[in-house]
Amino acid sequence: MSKKVEVNPLAFILKDKGDFFMQTYDAKKKKKTWALKDVIFLAVIGIFFGIIYQVWSYAYYAMAATPLKPFANDATLGVWIMAGPLAGVLIQKIGSSVIGEMLAAAVEMLLFSSWGASTLISGFVQGIGSELGFAATGYRDWGKRSLFLSTLFTTIITFVWDLAQSGYMEYHLPLLTVLFVVRFISIGFFAGVLVAMIAKMVDKAGVLKK
Repeated sequence: MSKKVEVNPLAFILKDKGDFFMQTYDAKKKKKTWALKDVIFLAVIGIFFGIIYQVWSYAYYAMAATPLKPFANDATLGVWIMAGPLAGVLIQKIGSSVIGEMLAAAVEMLLFSSWGASTLISGFVQGIGSELGFAATGYRDWGKRSLFLSTLFTTIITFVWDLAQSGYMEYHLPLLTVLFVVRFISIGFFAGVLVAMIAKMVDKAGVLKK
């Protein structure tokens, strides 16, 4: 005579729910936890863009030597912003944008940047702007919306910084308006559109897949 086995459907439901919540918790925990691969990739971003930043300074000086000098800083600024948002999009960790931008600024400074230690301050200001773009979505969106917000916040924050530190207060309102628009376009293209394209290529290559 076979033994009758009682099956409690509720037990299976609770078990499934428990597994679901545990998986959700693990996913969230994994998302917040820094892995060695994240740190290494962040260092690579910092070193690579630190070199790019130093080389790009020649483009700034070349433009500053022309009648377009008042626009040189704003037109070229976008390249100096790229490390922050790229680190944010690829690594997707709180603080990655600030750290990425600071690392790039540190490498640029060590490569004998003409701006010296002030490069670190600029890197921090720019990194904060990038970070706010992701923070504005509660760090739930790492796509185009966050990149747009990153562009907007970085434009505003760096512009206010230049008003206080770079003599922009001496400019008339019409010129300030044009400079702001030029800066927004520069940051939007280099730190927005170009970063999105690079992130897409990295994702296809599967470099950061766990």
